[in-house]
Amino acid sequence: QVQLVESGGGLVQAGGSLRLSCAASGGTFSFYVMGWFRQAPGKEREFVAAITQSGGTTKYIDSVKGRSTISRDNGKNTVWLQMDSLRPEDTAVYYCAAARRFGVTTSRNAYDYWGQGTQVTVSS
Repeated sequence: QVQLVESGGGLVQAGGSLRLSCAASGGTFSFYVMGWFRQAPGKEREFVAAITQSGGTTKYIDSVKGRSTISRDNGKNTVWLQMDSLRPEDTAVYYCAAARRFGVTTSRNAYDYWGQGTQVTVSS
């Protein structure tokens, strides 16, 4: 059983930056593709970014490309999502997720473990 704990969310003005962290425990972190998802009020949870076990491949939703970077450190059992040039439409609860599979995936159903989420609020 893998436990995931997110941190780093908060209130930021449009144009600002946040770095979300997700600390994993209870499993072999390097076995998992790691992903970030987000859910805004009244909307479905959507894929944001993912990274393969080695960190060699990443994937982003189009709306965050060029503004966000996903990275990981297998020695620290941690994955990060650096978000720059934040917009009000980025406001959501951000979730970290782990998938025991090969290759990045944008599908929620492919992820086996989820964190509790961290709130990101971007004011205009």
